[in-house]
Amino acid sequence: MVSHDVIIVGGGLAGLRAAVETSQVADTALISKVHPLRSHSAAAQGGINAAIGQEDSWEIHAFDTIKGGDYLNDQPAVEILCQKGIEEVFFMEHLGTPFSRSEDGRIAQWAAGGQQQYRTCYAGDRTGQVLLHTLYEQALKQNLKVYQEWFVTSLIVEEGRCCGVIAMDIASGRLEAFRAKATIFCTGGYGRIYARTTNGLSNTGDGMAVAYRAQVPLQDMEFVQFHPTSLFGSNILVTEACRGEGAYLLNRHNERFLSRYAPGKMELAPRDIVSRSIETEILEGRGFPGGYVLLDLRHLGEKRITEKLGQVLELAKDFTRLNPIHEPIPIQPAQHYAMGGIPADVDGVTPRDGFYAAGECACVSVQGANRLGGNALLETLVFGCRVGQRVAQDVKNRDLPASGEAALAEEEKRLEAIKNGSRGERMGRIVKELTNTMWDKVGVFRDEKGLREAQDKIWELQDRYSRLSVDDKSRAFNTELVSALELGNMLTVAEVIVAGALTRQESRGGHFRNDYSQRDDKGFLHHTLAYKTAEGVRLERKEVAITRYQPAERTY
Repeated sequence: MVSHDVIIVGGGLAGLRAAVETSQVADTALISKVHPLRSHSAAAQGGINAAIGQEDSWEIHAFDTIKGGDYLNDQPAVEILCQKGIEEVFFMEHLGTPFSRSEDGRIAQWAAGGQQQYRTCYAGDRTGQVLLHTLYEQALKQNLKVYQEWFVTSLIVEEGRCCGVIAMDIASGRLEAFRAKATIFCTGGYGRIYARTTNGLSNTGDGMAVAYRAQVPLQDMEFVQFHPTSLFGSNILVTEACRGEGAYLLNRHNERFLSRYAPGKMELAPRDIVSRSIETEILEGRGFPGGYVLLDLRHLGEKRITEKLGQVLELAKDFTRLNPIHEPIPIQPAQHYAMGGIPADVDGVTPRDGFYAAGECACVSVQGANRLGGNALLETLVFGCRVGQRVAQDVKNRDLPASGEAALAEEEKRLEAIKNGSRGERMGRIVKELTNTMWDKVGVFRDEKGLREAQDKIWELQDRYSRLSVDDKSRAFNTELVSALELGNMLTVAEVIVAGALTRQESRGGHFRNDYSQRDDKGFLHHTLAYKTAEGVRLERKEVAITRYQPAERTY
């Protein structure tokens, strides 16, 4: 039995930002499935939004965010995001984050899609990585206890209160109960449930699934973001900064086809619109064989590409054998981000007492139905900070829970049953069928028939998962068992996404139904809450908090 005042699960930006706050006043431990510097936050290339420009304001930023989110955002939360985001960017600058600079020495900014101002602060095209390293340095400075390569399998819940987690040490296979006065989930997204995703291998929706199994609802899971530009074949992210710098998207007729879809913004329309535009070009035969279009940076020049888009240059050379200085590179949309997640207020408080959430695994609903580029890193810092400050106050008046032995024993039985399964179902087949189903049926475009087929397939795969065979029976470094646990989480999350998508008979942001192609504010201007029951997913509605910005037609 291990005890700490605060347990933070997830070593990315949200988790580390929360830890910077809590570890100053409380005994804090951070549990991460990977080393914190290998968390997916490091893959964020483009930048972080903040209204620090002379012609910008947090109010303009808030409007752009709400319009970009197709008016499903909770507007008071958006106002906090855009106001406090300015403070967070300067806070990170003062900690030593090496932001790129303009000629006058200010933090450099570029124009992200769907925004009226140059607002996205950046450090080359490695912004997430430098922010992550900066915060990790601070965590080490404060002697934060880090349990790296531990896999959290369940929450400890006693009398309705979260009292910590059960986690497995991957190196030894040992299960341990972690008692805590407060537990914060900052576990990231679920992109690996899609065959095409920009997400790293660790993004399997673990935090969302663990919370859901502990009777915490999930919110707005039908809203999935597809990034317009991933490298064809590998789906490695090609940052929106390319289009922010002026890159073109071209079909096989050499047309800048965005003129047909978003003539006012062209390549800098919001991500959902650009992704659907690319997919439409491909489906209607104006893409290239195999299913891609071209991203053309050639006119930007070698100096600009090398200085501002150096990582893109390296990735394109390594994975496509093309040099974007001289040749357009093939791109296609891929799953990128989760707008939905564990419902949390602006201080990270969830419906379960003692349990908090922030970052991509949470749904404060600042992103609404579609996230603008540059707002993800901002969310991790703003709400990572706020949940850390809230928990630092809450734990002062709480006692440590008495025990987690019963939960530990129950979890040991569950894991042994998975590890000792011998009925022959192969994990790789289930993973492939799940990810292909999600991309084909629950992707950029959706309809009733495809979603019903996806739902039936997921139920079939869940039944087959119950007969899973794990060949490795050892304890130490049993990565096959870890993969099996991840697959169970992926199936859980996929089921909730499909249930929400079936019920939402409209198109809004990242959720586009070919059979209901218009937004329907009268019928669906609400959040979706999904609850786990013995009969399956139960859905409820939750009101959207609308203040100063009334829903209007979303055009660009």
